Amino acid sequence: MEEKKQNPIKKFLSARGVGQVVTVLIGLVILCAVFNVINPNFLRQRNVANLLRQIAPWIIIGIGQGYVLITANIDLSIGSVVGMSCMIIATLICNGAHPVPAVLVALVASLATGAVNGTLVANFKLPPFVATLGTQTICRGVAQLVNNNMNTDGITGAKFGAAAKAMTNFFYYNKTLGIFNTFWIALVLWAIFNFVLAYTRTGRHLYAVGSNTEAAKLSGVNVSLTILKAYMVSSFCAFVLGLVVCAQTGTGTTNAGMSYETYAVAASVIGGISTMGGTGILSGVLVGASVWAVMDNGLQMIGTQVGLKNVVVGLIVIGCVLLDVVRRTGRLGKRKS
Repeated sequence: MEEKKQNPIKKFLSARGVGQVVTVLIGLVILCAVFNVINPNFLRQRNVANLLRQIAPWIIIGIGQGYVLITANIDLSIGSVVGMSCMIIATLICNGAHPVPAVLVALVASLATGAVNGTLVANFKLPPFVATLGTQTICRGVAQLVNNNMNTDGITGAKFGAAAKAMTNFFYYNKTLGIFNTFWIALVLWAIFNFVLAYTRTGRHLYAVGSNTEAAKLSGVNVSLTILKAYMVSSFCAFVLGLVVCAQTGTGTTNAGMSYETYAVAASVIGGISTMGGTGILSGVLVGASVWAVMDNGLQMIGTQVGLKNVVVGLIVIGCVLLDVVRRTGRLGKRKS
């Protein structure tokens, strides 16, 4: 008797993480429709262009946090690395450095943070919450110290002002094919890291470590190196976003990137990347980041208070995590003995 062929649609939806992404995508479409009914300007070309630029930062840091979450860890330092990157670039430019070496210094500092995080978690077995909470505070301190706890002057008025202006235009203000470059940058990063996660040995190792560390070790996976790579990706993405923030504001601010770790977790978790590790696909970050940006943009357009927006997003994140726990364990809370 011939084996029945599986329905291709069912097979697609049953693939790892796809069902969650499709569900959230449907919710995103409904959300856009609702906001457009309330305010017809929501889906106008000008607002859509701005909306895509708003989505870009959450895609960038969502990628980094997603990599770490897949290994069943977390990176609380990601927002502070954004701030440190922004402040280092702006401070060096304002003190006469060309933007290129300024960016390279920020890149080295950011990657060093990722290396420290990965080493503390993988080699010294510190809980990721504790390790990255410590580096979060350190990186915020560095961001404050580099310019004596003050915001910098405008980078376009510095010695290499023309180069700084070109940097701000390329990373934030210019458009390609009618879409802001910021979104294209985020999309290129997503394409690269999605390929790594979905089609390379490193990606398979990330999922293996997140699913079962001991089993991964027995299979020959270098667990410490894999976790280190995840944290390095996270810090690299934070560096890129720090550069984008610097280009956006044209200055360095000591509070740049504040609370961005929350947005990074939101983009990942809403998109179906499990906080318990080993589950989720990077396409979910695109959808999760879009949900967060649409909520932010839509609620702003209808005049909702900032506090209420934060409450709504917080509830969504908690709800997604609870659903993930129920889906993974089949129950919520402890069973009665």
